[in-house]
Amino acid sequence: MTDVQFPEKLACLFEPARYKIAYGGRGGAKSWGFARALLILGAQRKLRVLCAREFQNSIAESAHALLAQQIDLLGLAGLYEVQEKRILGSNGTEFIFKGLRHNISSVKSTEGIDVCWVEEARTVSKSSWDVLIPTIRKEGSEIWISFNPELEEDETYKRFVKSPPTGAVVVKIGWQDNPWFPATLRQEALDLKARDPAAYLTVWDGHCKVVLDGAIYANEILAATEANRFTRVPYDGTKPVHTFWDLGRADMTAIWFAQVVGFEFRIIDYYQNRGHALGHYLKHLQTKPYVYGDHWLPHDATNELLSSERTIAQQMADTGFAVKITPKIGVAEGINAGRTLFSRCWFDAEACADGLQCLRNYRYDVDNNTGQFSKNPLHDWASHGADAFRYLAVALQEPTKPLKINLGARRGGGWMGS
Repeated sequence: MTDVQFPEKLACLFEPARYKIAYGGRGGAKSWGFARALLILGAQRKLRVLCAREFQNSIAESAHALLAQQIDLLGLAGLYEVQEKRILGSNGTEFIFKGLRHNISSVKSTEGIDVCWVEEARTVSKSSWDVLIPTIRKEGSEIWISFNPELEEDETYKRFVKSPPTGAVVVKIGWQDNPWFPATLRQEALDLKARDPAAYLTVWDGHCKVVLDGAIYANEILAATEANRFTRVPYDGTKPVHTFWDLGRADMTAIWFAQVVGFEFRIIDYYQNRGHALGHYLKHLQTKPYVYGDHWLPHDATNELLSSERTIAQQMADTGFAVKITPKIGVAEGINAGRTLFSRCWFDAEACADGLQCLRNYRYDVDNNTGQFSKNPLHDWASHGADAFRYLAVALQEPTKPLKINLGARRGGGWMGS
C-alpha cells in the first residue's frame, strides 16, 4: 500500500463530511474509489460500514465482490477476512451488506454505523432515503453516495446534486478522471461521441436526460412538467379520496390516492410496500386524515385463494371499505387510458415522489432479437406503481357499478388476509 493509485477527485473521501457524493458517467471509477477508500480507512481504525443498494436480492448483487477484489489488489489480505456475507478486519472493522427497497425494516434496526455507502444510488426512492438517513445517526457518521445519473427528477439527483444538504461534498467524476481507464473503453467513448453526441453526454459524461429512452409516458411527463402539474396538491376535505391498487406480496403493492374535482384528477398521495398482509395497508389508509370514497382493486382481487374461502375483495369489503373492481382490459389499452388521462392529472410532487419515480422510469422492454424496443413494458421495480396508475386511469375513464361482495363466506387468513 505504499503506492496506491487513487482518483484525485475522490481525495475528499479522506476528509470528514456528513455527505460525500460522487456522480458522473460510465468509467469514472466511482465504485473502485469508494471501495479503496473504505478499505484503507477501515485498516487504519475500527469502522462499521453498511454497504447498501436500493435492490439487493443476494450478496452477489452487492459490493461484496468488488471489495474482495480490492483487498487483493491493495495487498490487504492479511488484514481482512472475506466471509460469505460479511468482510471483517483484524482490528474489528466490519462491512455488512443490505438492500433498501425490500429490506428497509432490517436497515432501520441497524445500529452503530460509521459509514454508509449507497452504491448505484440513482434508483433509491424517497421513502428509502427517509428511513435510511436518520438510521445513520452515530456521532461523526457519514453517508457516501455513488451513482450514474439519468433523470434530473430522480430522487437521489434532486436531493444530493440539485439541492445538496448543508456541508455536503459533491463531486462530478468521469472517465477522464479515472487512472485505471483502459484504452479500449476510451475508444468506445470517443466513437459514441462521434456517432451520437447526445447519447455520449449521458452515458460517458454524466449529463441527465429529460426522459428515459423507451419511456412509456415520456410525452405526458414532459407536458405535465411544462404545465407545472407536478406541484403541491392539497387535500380537499369536501371531496372523497379514491384509492387505486396494484396488489402484490412477493412483489410490491402500490396505491395511488386521488380526488376528482371538476374536470381535474388530483393525485394527492401514494404508498408502496412489500411483504405485508392486507391488514398493513388498511391500517396505513386509516392513518390518513382522508374521507374515503371507492377503493379500486385489480381484477385478481376477486380470485379464490387456496388458503382461504374469502377473496381479497371480500376481506376488504368486510372491514367496511367500499370496494370496486377495475375493468379488465389489455395492457396496451390501459396505457392509452393513462396517456389520455395524464393531461387532466395534477400530482403532489412530495407525497407522490415514489410513484412519480415509477412513472418516469416505466419503459418498454427491449427485444432480444432485434435490439429495438418491443410493445411490452419492462417488468421491473417501476412496474407496480405504473400498473396502479394504469388501473386508476381505466377506473376513472370507465366507471362501473359498485362490486357486490358476498359477506356470507367463512372468514379465512388468505394470501393477504388481515
